[in-house]
Amino acid sequence: MGEQPIFSARAHVFQIDPATKRNWLPASKHAVTVSFFYDASRSVYRIISVGGTKAIINSTITPNMTFTKTSQKFGQWADSRANTVYGLGFSTEQQLQQFAEQFKEVKEAARLAREKSQERFELANPALNIAAPELSEDRHSPPLLTVNGPGEEKLFRSKSAEVELTAEKERVKKMLSEGSMCEINLEAELFTLQDSNAKLVAALQEANSSVEQWKKQLAEYQEETDRLRDQVAELESQLGHPAAGQTGREELSQSLEKLEAQLRDKDQEIHNLQSKKTDVGELEKEREEAMQRLQDVERRNTELEDQVQSAEKTLASSREDQKQAEVEVRRIIEVLDVKICDLNDLRQSLAKLIDK
Repeated sequence: MGEQPIFSARAHVFQIDPATKRNWLPASKHAVTVSFFYDASRSVYRIISVGGTKAIINSTITPNMTFTKTSQKFGQWADSRANTVYGLGFSTEQQLQQFAEQFKEVKEAARLAREKSQERFELANPALNIAAPELSEDRHSPPLLTVNGPGEEKLFRSKSAEVELTAEKERVKKMLSEGSMCEINLEAELFTLQDSNAKLVAALQEANSSVEQWKKQLAEYQEETDRLRDQVAELESQLGHPAAGQTGREELSQSLEKLEAQLRDKDQEIHNLQSKKTDVGELEKEREEAMQRLQDVERRNTELEDQVQSAEKTLASSREDQKQAEVEVRRIIEVLDVKICDLNDLRQSLAKLIDK
């Protein structure tokens, strides 16, 4: 039937440096699919990952393998057959936990499959089944008794020595693997810290660029405030009756003073932001507060512009009233001139009557 996939996950794959046995070497440029496969014909479990046309991981799982979680998102296991250590970096802690649980289940299944295979082998070879209990005894035990005669004794002694030699090799490999486990764990932690440091540096750079942008905006708002203040002063100088707009001018002056005080506070906050670049969360919170205050400044500028427009309308209305008053005065003067002429004629007529 061939191999069937039983579990898959995406992770960044690493291998231990064969030269130093300390540093991690990335086996993939980005996250790849890592899958557990089961070969029913051979009762074998494998972990396989392919990057492009190349097999990044091809590890056969044995009962003596152990998957170790060295951080919240990183885990590793040693493959003595491939003479390497594989490391996997996951995007979430949940994915790492699921992979570790699947590794444990597959490891147990591999152990059961090996035991069943050994049972079938012993049933198929009764002579080995008879000699098997003697393998764990002392080397100086009496000669083995076999049902096949003395000619088979040397064969069982040779197999017993091979089994002991194989067990000794496995024990030495396990000791070497456990001896370098601490160094591998430290290397994984260093990798995690470097990744966190890179993210923190990127966040600080972004915060610095945002601070520069805020400074430019504040400078623009300062210029706009100065321009509005000049316009208010010009309108006050053009008004002919200062007492009539005294209240409005005082409100404008108070608003300008408050705006200038807020701008000074904002400059101080920017200076504090530049001196406190160690806490990204605090920078983000202060950035939000600064944006809120910038919106308040924009709203105040809008209110000032509305007040300036209202003052301009009041000035225009005053000028219109003044023009109308001048027209009325001219009309009255013309009427008075006519009346004076009539009175002069009447005086002359009366003088003539008196002379007669």
